[in-house]
Amino acid sequence: MAASELYTKCARVWIPDVEEVWKSAELIKDYKNGDASLQLMLEDGTNIDHKLDPKTKNLPYLRNPDILVGENDLTALSYLHEPAVLHNLKVRFIDSKLIYTYCGIVLVAINPYETLPIYGTDIINAYSGQNMGDMDPHIFAVAEEAYKQMARDERNQSIIVSGESGAGKTVSAKYAMRYFATVSGSASEANVEEKVLASNPIMEAIGNAKTTRNDNSSRFGKYIEIGFDTRFRIIGANMRTYLLEKSRVVFQADEERNYHIFYQLCASSHLPEFKNLKLSSANDFLYTRQGRSPVIDGVDDTKELCSTRNAFSLLGINESYQKGLFQVLAAILHLGNVEIKDRDSDSSIIPPNNRHLTAFCELVGVTYQDMSQWLCHRKLKTATETYIKPLPRLQATNARDALSKHIYAKLFNWIVEHVNKALITNVKQHSFIGVLDIYGFETFEINSFEQFCINYANEKLQQQFNMHVFKLEQEEYMKEQIPWTLIDFYDNQPCINLIEAKMGILDLLDEECRMPRGSDDSWAQKLYNTHLKTCSLFEKPRMSNRAFIIQHFADKVEYQCDGFLEKNKDTVNEEQINVLKASKKFDLLVELFQDEEKATSPTGQVPGTGGRTRLSVKPEKSRETSSREHKKTVGCQFRNSLQMLMDTLNATTPHYVRCIKPNDFKLAFSFDPKRAVQQLRACGVLETIRISAAGFPSRWTYQEFFSRYRVLMKQKDVLPDKKLTCRNVLEKLVQDQDKYQFGKTKIFFRAGQVAYLEKLRADKLRAACIRIQKTIRCWLARKKYLRKRNAAITIQRFTRGYQARCLAKFLRRTQAATIIQKYQRMCVEKKRYRQKQAAALAMQTILRAYMARQKYQALLREHKAVIIQKHVRGWLARCWYKRCLVSLVYLQCCFRRMKARRELKKLKIEARSVEHFKKLNKGMENKIMQLQRKIDEQNKDNRLISDRLAGLETSYTAESERMRGELGRLRGVEEDAKNKGNQVNSLLEELEKLRKELSATQQEKKTIEDWAQTYRDEMEKMVSELKDQNGSLKKEKDDLNRSIQEQSQQMTEKMARLIAEETQQLETDLNEERSRYQNLLTEHLRLEEKYDDLKEEMALSSNVSKPGHRRTDSTHSSNESEYTYNSEYAELEEGSRAAEDVTRGIDTPLTLKLQKRLTELEQEKQSLRNELENKEEQFQRARARDDAEFKKARGAELEYESLKRQELESENKKLRHDLAEMRQSLLGHPATGAGAPGSPAYKVLLDQLNASCEELEVRKEEVLILRSQLVSQKEAMQHKDEKETMTEPSVYVEDVSKLKDADEIKQAYIGLKDTNRSPRFMCKPLEVSDLLSRLRSAAPDFHKLNEDGELWLVNQGLKETIRLLEHQLQTQRRSYDNEVEALRGELQNVKEENNRQQQLLAQNLQLPPEARIEASLQHEITRLTNENLELLADDPTASREARVIILRRMVDLMEQLEKQDRTIRKLKKQLKVYSKRIGEMGAGQAEGQTSPGQMVDEPIHPVNIPRREKDFQGMLEYKKEDELKLVKNLILELKPRGVAVNLIPGLPAYILFMCLRHADYLNDDQKVRTLLTSTINSIKKILKKRGDDFETVSFWLSNTCRFLHCLKQYSGDPAFMKHNSQRQNEHSLSNFDLAEYRQVISDLAIQIYQQLIKCMENILQPMIVSGMLEHETIQGVSGVKPTGLRKRTSSIADEGTDTLDSILRQLSAFHSTMCQHGTDPELIKQVVKQQFYIIGAVTLNNLLLRKDMCSWSKGMQIRYNVSQLEEWLRDKGLMTCGAKETLEPLIQAAQLLQVKKKTDEDAEAICSMCLALTTAQIVKVLNLYTPVNEFEERVSVAFIRTIQTRLRDRCETPQLLMDTKMIYPVTFPFNPSSLALETIQIPTSLNLGFLTRV
Repeated sequence: MAASELYTKCARVWIPDVEEVWKSAELIKDYKNGDASLQLMLEDGTNIDHKLDPKTKNLPYLRNPDILVGENDLTALSYLHEPAVLHNLKVRFIDSKLIYTYCGIVLVAINPYETLPIYGTDIINAYSGQNMGDMDPHIFAVAEEAYKQMARDERNQSIIVSGESGAGKTVSAKYAMRYFATVSGSASEANVEEKVLASNPIMEAIGNAKTTRNDNSSRFGKYIEIGFDTRFRIIGANMRTYLLEKSRVVFQADEERNYHIFYQLCASSHLPEFKNLKLSSANDFLYTRQGRSPVIDGVDDTKELCSTRNAFSLLGINESYQKGLFQVLAAILHLGNVEIKDRDSDSSIIPPNNRHLTAFCELVGVTYQDMSQWLCHRKLKTATETYIKPLPRLQATNARDALSKHIYAKLFNWIVEHVNKALITNVKQHSFIGVLDIYGFETFEINSFEQFCINYANEKLQQQFNMHVFKLEQEEYMKEQIPWTLIDFYDNQPCINLIEAKMGILDLLDEECRMPRGSDDSWAQKLYNTHLKTCSLFEKPRMSNRAFIIQHFADKVEYQCDGFLEKNKDTVNEEQINVLKASKKFDLLVELFQDEEKATSPTGQVPGTGGRTRLSVKPEKSRETSSREHKKTVGCQFRNSLQMLMDTLNATTPHYVRCIKPNDFKLAFSFDPKRAVQQLRACGVLETIRISAAGFPSRWTYQEFFSRYRVLMKQKDVLPDKKLTCRNVLEKLVQDQDKYQFGKTKIFFRAGQVAYLEKLRADKLRAACIRIQKTIRCWLARKKYLRKRNAAITIQRFTRGYQARCLAKFLRRTQAATIIQKYQRMCVEKKRYRQKQAAALAMQTILRAYMARQKYQALLREHKAVIIQKHVRGWLARCWYKRCLVSLVYLQCCFRRMKARRELKKLKIEARSVEHFKKLNKGMENKIMQLQRKIDEQNKDNRLISDRLAGLETSYTAESERMRGELGRLRGVEEDAKNKGNQVNSLLEELEKLRKELSATQQEKKTIEDWAQTYRDEMEKMVSELKDQNGSLKKEKDDLNRSIQEQSQQMTEKMARLIAEETQQLETDLNEERSRYQNLLTEHLRLEEKYDDLKEEMALSSNVSKPGHRRTDSTHSSNESEYTYNSEYAELEEGSRAAEDVTRGIDTPLTLKLQKRLTELEQEKQSLRNELENKEEQFQRARARDDAEFKKARGAELEYESLKRQELESENKKLRHDLAEMRQSLLGHPATGAGAPGSPAYKVLLDQLNASCEELEVRKEEVLILRSQLVSQKEAMQHKDEKETMTEPSVYVEDVSKLKDADEIKQAYIGLKDTNRSPRFMCKPLEVSDLLSRLRSAAPDFHKLNEDGELWLVNQGLKETIRLLEHQLQTQRRSYDNEVEALRGELQNVKEENNRQQQLLAQNLQLPPEARIEASLQHEITRLTNENLELLADDPTASREARVIILRRMVDLMEQLEKQDRTIRKLKKQLKVYSKRIGEMGAGQAEGQTSPGQMVDEPIHPVNIPRREKDFQGMLEYKKEDELKLVKNLILELKPRGVAVNLIPGLPAYILFMCLRHADYLNDDQKVRTLLTSTINSIKKILKKRGDDFETVSFWLSNTCRFLHCLKQYSGDPAFMKHNSQRQNEHSLSNFDLAEYRQVISDLAIQIYQQLIKCMENILQPMIVSGMLEHETIQGVSGVKPTGLRKRTSSIADEGTDTLDSILRQLSAFHSTMCQHGTDPELIKQVVKQQFYIIGAVTLNNLLLRKDMCSWSKGMQIRYNVSQLEEWLRDKGLMTCGAKETLEPLIQAAQLLQVKKKTDEDAEAICSMCLALTTAQIVKVLNLYTPVNEFEERVSVAFIRTIQTRLRDRCETPQLLMDTKMIYPVTFPFNPSSLALETIQIPTSLNLGFLTRV
């Protein structure tokens, strides 16, 4: 393909850039061959002229299409080069927040420097079992691929994690190990996976440190082998370490720290257990303060130490060893603080009593003198003598630091060794997966020995990586059978030879170390002389003679030679080591150096390599010879260990993880292109790209190529053979055949060819779009033209019509105007004439009127003048009169004043006289009366006002409180007026003030009048104000009423909402509680199965042929397991006990001890048994003769009792028969009102009933009297019971002998009666014969015997039994003779009594039934009383047995009597009513008048027996021995697909219930218990055996639910009997309450339901992703994008691929099966809801983890698939089951893929639409959204930020994935059956012929 075809206008290219490494640009002019430059435009709009290299003429790299940007696999890119890789990683990391990317076989992991929620258990479960290419890139995908290949290929695997410090290697390795621990589990109970994970905090504490690049940098390399057994479960692990950075112990650079463990100890120095270490802050020690950064942000060293200690404990390193380790570490810190001073220039000294050296010596247990001596001296040995040479201060300090490093290296190795011991198991390892966490390529400003070794290791790993990639490429080409051409790739073998070959760098370094006076300078010169001219990879720096440069595969590195020899030799003073070995107080320190003699350096020192890298050297004969022998140096050992590692990796299948550090500042999601490119070049990612690009990097299957590029083909090119079609089309499209190759299943393309095809496809689609647009625009334009043309024609038509109408109108108007003019002119002339006439008349009228008015005016003026004169004259006369009057009044006043003054003087004189006072008083009284009248008037006015105010108050009281205040103020004014009246009364008392008040009376009057007037005005004003206020109050009232109504409405809505929320919350809580309960049941079932499995394994491994049963209490049944009918608490306790049994069951030594002890106990038991049998034989021979006669007597009694029961039953039969006949007669001849209340017949019947009741009460009183007599007799016998007897010892005898008074005897009788009635306590008491049978039984299960300390219980029980038997034997010897005589006398009495009973029986048979019962009871009581008195008189020992027999017999008789009384009383009532009605009818007068006794005596019709046989009661009878056969045929061997398919739904449940009814009818509690227990256990067994068969599980779920419904329907509970027929109510259970068993069966149904869901999930799970996501239901909507090496599952429907139709068919099969089995409809709805939840959850989870599925077209596919599922629900009538709602998250995710995602309105719409999705899920979908075609647009980062901001306030869980294991809590609504039990027929195919219909 010519360059001119690709480098055209608008093509985008990459050009180099200093800052961004690569910058994108666009061509603005086509490139032509021969052009020296390219015209480009940058993204910022700048135009540049890019010059091409004149020599190479290399064009810049082309940029990939936008649809390929952000691909999961870099090899899927069409153009494979460095800028494309860098840009793809940047887009994924910055825009999509994706840190993992595939690059062929390499997983590139970029450190986000932020905690991401992508490592939870749900993510692990999502990746488990998936193919590596089917999910988005992840470390879990690599781990799953390694695990799967190990299991599939039976080959060991390795995961190689590399990268520079801070790139996240340790975290990636940790997550890989966590994945293995979670997925595989452990093969034992030792929790090996937890131990493997627990090794991480230990190794991080002792091997990780803070550096300038990483807060938790691993300063050593490690390779962890995780071992697996044959079932691929973790059984152990092993760790190898490489090249620990020991120099960090004594030196740290700025902003760095020492190893974490030192700071953890210093931070925890305040703890009591660390007081003896004498530690303090980290700033107080030299070894921890040099970096000046003792604290890491966000890290608590105290808590980290707790985690480290817990990990130590978990790995089995006890507290004492931990204390020793911490002592060694503290000693290292103290040793670093030892100050060494100069003594002179050649020697040094440590000051005496140095505090830190003293602490060091105390901690390690050595002497202060020895340690201080050898820190400052060293020993030199020659051939003849030994010298002690002092060391200068610098050398002494270096020796001290070397010792510290050596101790720490030894401690590190010791810890690694013990960690490996804890991780090693005895189980044979089948395979392993190795995780290599090793340092990446490093280059610093100063590079030393450590960097040299690290880069050497990376050279080896890179070589292995290149060979592996080359090998995979070759295998792929050979597999597809395409021509293989040699790919030129970088081979770093020359660099490796330079380092490790003979006379290489390491060889020369070792040689220099062996030289006596070797130095770094001489070694450098040797390097220059050897390699400078012979090797192109070796260079010498220009400005240095102590350094060298090596050209590594990644970059050139300059190494400084200083320290190489010292670090390679790893020198340490041997005498210092000897001092430490001499420690007698500290065993751990001696243990650290116990192998010192086996591996030392050339100067007697030990290299500080890791745990597994040290090679043992065979010791020589003498120590001197050993010390002279040249040992392996650090470099040599590292080379050997590295070779071992490479051998291991070459023997495994490697998986590569390359960790990238995005920036040097630890900023979250910040990408530095320069740093990224450096690491990509160093880690081999770009080399992988180069190798892939050199061959055929793009690979398509024929189907994918056809689907993608179908648009480039014509219809005639499409052939039936897709392969041939693709071949023909590709040959036409690409002329150069070297650009592609056809393989067997794939087409291989050169780099750039896919981009070219994409360009052709885009051009074709663009041309098609243009043609479509052209056609649509033409159609729209023509449509618009036709619309305008029609509009113009219409307008013309209307215009012409309008013009014609206007012309006609004009003509009509013209004619009308002419006529109007004619008439108008006539009217004008006529009007003019009339105007003239009217004007003349008007002029005459006006003139005449004017003359009349003039005359009138003159007359009027004259008249007014007269009137004015009259008034003026009157006014003048009045003015004169007024002036005269005023003068007269003034004169009168003056005269009167003079007279008043005179009168006043007289009054003053006369004031003292009584008469005058009286006169004056009379005047005052008058005045007071006048004032009182005025006050009354005022009061009256006030009352009127008050009445008005009261009226106002009554009308407006409810509206305002203010009005009441005003009225109160008015009443206060009234009170003031009254007070003024009182003031007037006070004038009577103050006579001296009367004269003053007289003068003020007028003023007061005036004041009162003014006040009254003012008061009226104020009242009127107040009334108006009140009216205004009333109006405002009315307004406020209306507003308040309106607001109250609004508030009430709001409150109502709020309360309704709160009630709905509360209801929803309660429902949620109920569902959670159900879910928790059902989860407990699931866990219990799992423990049950685990217990059964372990029990089977133990049974197989044990020599005991028949395991025994667990010992239980005697009051419980031991035939079946207890947990099947106990409560839930018992089930949980049983589960915990089973789990405890599992942990104890495999202890072999304990089993042997138990067997030995049991053998001894059996021997002791055998001896006791023999002795007991001898005594028993003697006793049996003595009483054998008497027993025969006693049995005869007892047989007579039993015969009498049976006869009596038969009589009662026959009597009941007669009564029922008569009752039935009466009912039939009444139904045949109904009488009107014969038996109505108030009638004579009714009164007679009522009298008879009362008489019967009185008679019954008399009988009850007699029974009570008899009981009291028995009690008194027992009390009289009590003082004689002093001895025990062996004759029928039982719990009843013991209980009776312990009773002290009558009350206790009475209580014992009642308790015995209740016990016999209870179905749970009907079993026989434990007797001696039972005990003997248990002792004679086979040996118990040895494994069960040790449960919960039962061995001790058995021993104690045997001892108690022995003591009891010995005591009973002694008692037997003493009482043997007396008992024989007593038995003979008793036998004689029995014979006599037998005769009497026979006579009484003969007499009783002649009496009527009622009298017969009374007589029998009376005779029985008399007999028992006499017998009891005789026994009391004769023998106390025999009387005890008799008392027991009497009590038993009395209980039986009383129960029978009470039962018969109830039955007879009921039947008598009915019989009397019916007989009375018949008598009133006249049909049977004689029968109606007879007594009930006479009616009973009438003969029974023989038709009763055949009628009862034909009347089937809905019960099935079976024998006890047929129970196993019943369970086997009906449950275990019944096949749903065979016989059961033709049965009525639920037939096994009906059969089991009918058998249960018969057991209930017989009142047989043991039979009920065993039947239910066998049924439950058998169902569990068949489910365990065939739990994977859906039909079996569904069948037994249906039958279990039906059995549960039958137990409820026929329980007798009114709540469950509402829908029963009368016949069904008669079939209810009568004797047992099975509520507890209903709970057990309900739990069993829950377990079956969960098993059904699990079975369905296993069937549906593999189909969901393929059918819902990958398969294209709508063909052609989504095109297949290019895929990389990690090929995904094809979305094209191949043969065998699951589609949506497959899912629908499977759902229909599930539904039809459940319907066929008769499953309850509500239960089917719950199952379907769970099915749809699984479908939705799995689909959504895969969508969230697959970037290629997040596109617009895939959203359409998903919505279509969901619509098909909804249609299936409609067809099945299941739309209301809630299944559709479970798909809501998936529906919203599909809508999110299709909606517009640009503006803020779009963001608001998304937030309101996606309510079922969490914020994390919404953001994840937006981040993963990927355009499939160029016409789609990516989601911008700003839009995603907007979504996050809007969803910030949501309260939700941060979980990303849905829980696919979640099961909705199931309920079993009561569903009664209308099927009558008596109509059920049992098919012969069930082989249940032994069942008998009852």
